Amino acid sequence: MKGKIWKKRKKIALLLTIALLTGAAPAAPEALFVSAAPSTQEQINQTEKEKEELENKQEKNENALEGLKGVQSDLKKSMEDLNSQLNEVVHCLEELEQQIRDKEQEIADTQAALEEAKDTEEWQYTCMVLRARAMYEYREENYLNELFSAGSLSEALNVANYIERVAASDRKLMDDYKANRILIEEHEARLQQEKIELDNLKVDAEAEKNKVSGLISTTANSIAATAEQIEEAEKKAREYEEELKKKEEDLEYLRKKLAEEIALSQAAANATWRDISEVSFAEGDRYLLANLIYCEAGGEPYAGQLAVGAVVINRVLSSKFPDSVVGVIYQKSQFSPVGSGRLQLALTANKATENCYRAADEAMSGITNVGNCVFFRTPIPGLTGISIGGHIFY
Repeated sequence: MKGKIWKKRKKIALLLTIALLTGAAPAAPEALFVSAAPSTQEQINQTEKEKEELENKQEKNENALEGLKGVQSDLKKSMEDLNSQLNEVVHCLEELEQQIRDKEQEIADTQAALEEAKDTEEWQYTCMVLRARAMYEYREENYLNELFSAGSLSEALNVANYIERVAASDRKLMDDYKANRILIEEHEARLQQEKIELDNLKVDAEAEKNKVSGLISTTANSIAATAEQIEEAEKKAREYEEELKKKEEDLEYLRKKLAEEIALSQAAANATWRDISEVSFAEGDRYLLANLIYCEAGGEPYAGQLAVGAVVINRVLSSKFPDSVVGVIYQKSQFSPVGSGRLQLALTANKATENCYRAADEAMSGITNVGNCVFFRTPIPGLTGISIGGHIFY
């Protein structure tokens, strides 16, 4: 019976060696393998693929970042142009407002001159009416008196001529005042029209100012939004750089791990192995092994507990490790529960369950579900082996 078990163990060891060297998972004989983790080479291939995808994403992000920076540059140039336009519009508005003020003052002065002209015209008209009335009410008497009082015909003609000139002068002055008033009114009308035109120009300038101000506000918002997008793209760029750096580290680790695994599998294949029948277990080995199994795999399925026990016994059988259960378990830096003190606590309270003892008994009888594996740990990237519960056995 023991010879058959040993032959089966040798067969499983050979399959594991092939798997480690080729990166392919062997077929599980007689359902001994619960599940196989991806080989280290598969992990390397997957990591290289992920790295290539990251590089593509990084390139796209860099292109997008360059595009955003170009947009930002264009927006800033547009902002400069808009600010220049706004300054011109504001300057134009200031000039229009000054022209309007000047025009309003000119209109006010013209209106004052018009009022004065109207008053002068009215005064002249009053004077002319009074003179005309004085002349014509007593025309005959006054006229005759003037004529009779004249010393000569020539003097009488001068008096008559004088009276006619006074009347003509009054008419001319009246006509001049009317013409002047008309000119002033026309000038005022022209000034009013010019003011209306200036007011319209001011309205247009205000509209242009509002338009440019709106464009400046929109452009400023676009610049702010673009700056946020650039910041986000730069953040992504840093993240991609970190991820690529991590992928490089992972690849370096995986390649190193693959080389170590190949060397380990070769060493295991060339190691000297004892038969289980050659091992003499000491009193307390069962108790010690069962409690170690509890510490390492107490929460695992039974297959995981048996696998831990099998690893300990495989080390006892291998020439690469101590030849006793105690020597294997307490070998420096091999089992974490030993260093942390958890094993001692378990031993003190005998925490091992019935299944833990059952797994210890089967392992000590030579039963293994992990072939000649002599290591196990929680999964890490690049580690290949037999996956049972929460551990990889290799």
